[in-house]
Formats: sequence, structure tokens, C-alpha cells
Amino acid sequence: MNVRTLYHTARAVQELVATERESDVSRSLRRRLWLWRRGFVSRSDAVYDLDPETYRDYVSDYERFVRTKRINGTWSVALSNKLLFHRLMQPFDDERMTVYGLIRDGTYHPIDDRRDRREVTDGGPAASGPIGTGGPPSEPPQSSAHPRETGNAAQRVIDRLEVEDRLVLKWVRGGGGNNVLLCSRTGDGYRVNGDRYPESAFRSLVADLDEYLVCEFVDQGPFPTALYPATPNTIRLITMYDDELGEPFVAAAIQRIGTTDSAPLDNFTQGGLSAAIDLETGELGPGARPPDGDGVEWHSTHPDTKMAVEGERIPGWQRIRATVLEMADACPFVPYVGWDVIVTDDDGGFTVIEANSYPGLKSIQVHEPLLADDRVRRFYERHGVR
Repeated sequence: MNVRTLYHTARAVQELVATERESDVSRSLRRRLWLWRRGFVSRSDAVYDLDPETYRDYVSDYERFVRTKRINGTWSVALSNKLLFHRLMQPFDDERMTVYGLIRDGTYHPIDDRRDRREVTDGGPAASGPIGTGGPPSEPPQSSAHPRETGNAAQRVIDRLEVEDRLVLKWVRGGGGNNVLLCSRTGDGYRVNGDRYPESAFRSLVADLDEYLVCEFVDQGPFPTALYPATPNTIRLITMYDDELGEPFVAAAIQRIGTTDSAPLDNFTQGGLSAAIDLETGELGPGARPPDGDGVEWHSTHPDTKMAVEGERIPGWQRIRATVLEMADACPFVPYVGWDVIVTDDDGGFTVIEANSYPGLKSIQVHEPLLADDRVRRFYERHGVR
């Protein structure tokens, strides 16, 4: 094992230890030792059905944090760096979210021109028409003659919010919903993740950000909105590349649904629901909620809105699954991907929010252990996870 691998393994173990320390699940020392010898933390004991007969069917926390990190090798950066992933998905432009710019050291760097397109004619930019007129979309007001003027990030974000009303600011690296800021414009200032900010405080917040992407806020379609309107409700699909058959496959998929506990996001670990998706029909199972202590809560209807969850079907599921597999097939050098997508209409339209190189598995395996599927087990064995 080389120095680089040792370093990353040590970092992964540190992350695993931190997860155990942050767990609010009480376990006896004897039980904790039993779990640790098998690679699990206490939180997983409360989510999974772990006993001497069943634990071997689950991808353990050690395997997830340490070994699945290695599956994509040097290409993991294509997923962990959200801007590189955005570029990688360029052939699938209809399914990409717009990335307006990058904030770095207080400076705004334009990235995507799909909403800010300027056609150069006769040596100069063409005029832009207003949104909805059929012409090129309107430009936000420019705060300076040069878009990369030092220290202009806050003004550029404010200018963009004048056009879009809502934006998502997210760190270029990292996942799990951490470091994601949902920003909106209000009559007397701004909101960030539901909290009010006067303009001066909002400017300070943006000015202090570093390595953050300024992204469009994707409007979800009628189906995810009906599940819970107060949060974006994303689908997580895990794809694996089968080297023997030379094709990717969907190993598992869940519909994540926000709650009052998880808002403004839909994260399972923060109290959101996870409903298993039937890979053939798109039908949802009951929503699982992480334990407050011991035992997973199961909900056939949403605990806040009382809307049905179990038995509902994702509209356009066949197209969603087929398109995600097409994306995975275009990148066989990245064999292991956790895709986060938002359904945008009832015809199978969707937008990819991001992708993960070693996706979290609790919200997946709460429904059934991944290794119970022989094809999934073979994939993990081929890549040294098992």
C-alpha cells in the first residue's frame, strides 16, 4: 500500500470514528465491540437488522467509508468536484442544472452561458431580449465592466437573484447536503436555508464563501411537490458497471422526501424519509425514517402532510432509469456512481443535481441489504470491497 493510499485510508477511518462519536444511539460496550469487529457503527445497528446471520449481507460502514472510496480510483475526482462533474455531463445538457458561476476568493467567475448566452456578431455581443419573449434570455444587471473584478461576488449573486429569485450556492467539494445554501429574494432582504438575512448580512455571507458554485434552483415537478412541497425531493440511484457484460445497471434506487425535521433539504440522516423504488415499475414502498433512539419508523403516508407515499408511482420512471443508465454507460471509467436527480415533469423529465463517488448507504440498505443481490455482490468483490 503506497503512501497516498495509506493517507486516504487513515482519513476514511477518522471519518468513521467521528461518525461513531456523533451517534446518539446508546449501545453497551460489548455490543459496540461486536459491531466494530464487523465494521459497523452504532447508528447502523439501529437502522439495519444486524445479527450473526444477517450482517454479512450488508455493506458495512468500514467498507463504505474506506473501500468503496477506492472503486473509482483517480476518476473519483470527476464526481467529488462538482464543477468537473458538470463538465463531464456536457453531452446530457438537457439533464444538467445550470451553473452560473464560481465564487473564489471573493471573485465571481462565470461558468455556464446557457442562460447568459451572448452571440458574437461583428466583433461585439448581440443584444439580449427578456425572458419569455422567444429571444436570448436577459442578462442580470452588471455591477462592473469586468465580470471577474476582485471582490464582486456578492453583487453578482444579488444581480442574479434579481433575475432568478432563487439560487443554490454549494461547495465545489463534499456531499451529503452539507454546505448547501438555498437562497431566495424577499421583499425586505433575503432568505438562506429558511433564515432571514438583511442585505448587508447577505453580502457578508456571500463575500466570505470560497470555492462555491452559483447554481440554478431546479423547480421540481408535480409529483415530488405533492410528496412534500417545502423541500426539493430527490431520487438517489446507484449505478454499477458490469465489466463482464460491458454495461451499467441500477443496483438500487430510493425516493427521498423531506419533512419538517429535515427541511430545507430531504436528507435521510437529518430526519427525511427514504422510500424504496421498484426498479421495474417505479412504485414506492413505505417511507423509512431514521431512528430517534432505536428502531426505524415506517410511514405509508407522509408524517406531516398525510399524503400517500406507499404505492405511489414515479411518473416517467422508465425514461428516467434509461437515461441515467445512458449517462453511466458514457462514463465506464467511473464504474460506481450515486446519482441525485429531481423529477421536473410527469413525462420523465429530470435534472441531475449532483453525483457521488462513494454514496451513503444507510438510506438504501434500510430497505434491504445490498449484498443480497448476487450481481451487486460480484461488483463489490471485483473492486475489493468484499
